[in-house]
Amino acid sequence: MTRVAGAVAVVTGGASGIGRGIAEELIASGASVVVADVERSAVEATAAEIGAVPVVADVSRLESVQALADAVVERFGGVDIVVNNAGIGPSGLIADLTMDDWHWIIDVNLYGVIHGVHVFLPLLEARGGGHIVNTSSMAALTPFQTIGSYAVTKFGVAALTEVLQAELATAGSPVKATLLLPGSIRTNINQSSRNRPEGNTGALSDAKIGLEFSNSSRWLEPRDVGRITVRAIEHDDAFAVTHPDRWPAVAERFARIEAAFAQYPPIETGA
Repeated sequence: MTRVAGAVAVVTGGASGIGRGIAEELIASGASVVVADVERSAVEATAAEIGAVPVVADVSRLESVQALADAVVERFGGVDIVVNNAGIGPSGLIADLTMDDWHWIIDVNLYGVIHGVHVFLPLLEARGGGHIVNTSSMAALTPFQTIGSYAVTKFGVAALTEVLQAELATAGSPVKATLLLPGSIRTNINQSSRNRPEGNTGALSDAKIGLEFSNSSRWLEPRDVGRITVRAIEHDDAFAVTHPDRWPAVAERFARIEAAFAQYPPIETGA
């Protein structure tokens, strides 16, 4: 069990959306929270509103994430909970994407999480334990058209987190990890282009609807995700799911994969 009350927590992408919702619930549960975001005005305003400490950080850059960690250690002496949440959600057909598109979304959504794990895991272990939450997406389980690049990054986050969980357990590490799988959440993730690197061009554009499963039966607020996440942290859950009603779609995908396994009989050695 991970204790949230009295913990020091870092939430990337914490200025708005899911990140802010998680930060608010961590604070409500008694944690001291650092919210990090690439937008200075937004992160400073959010921190003032919710009672957090703001740090400007670009998760796509390793040195920026290291500077974030240094700032947290300088302020609090260490860290107990890390939520690698920052992400973007533009859409576009795979055939139309440029290499700039791919680098942009992978650098933020996948490398942002990799950087967070790389920098903060040693600090958590030095602290004698802690918890990492990596935000993936239901799109990692049921991808669909126009969000191929987004789904690629969220598949990567899911694989990273599940392997990390296994390796931490094998090593007997006191650090735990949770894979957060949000569905339809009311956020501004469909306004990602405002932070696209200057000179970076391509076919990815802001989605006209919220990315996270607009066909879901219901939309949740960021604070709902925050409550689910805090519960997962406290119980050391491997997975945190916001929309259990999406299971039939997930099961249908796995049924198709299972059918493929049955379609191809084992190959006899030497045949």
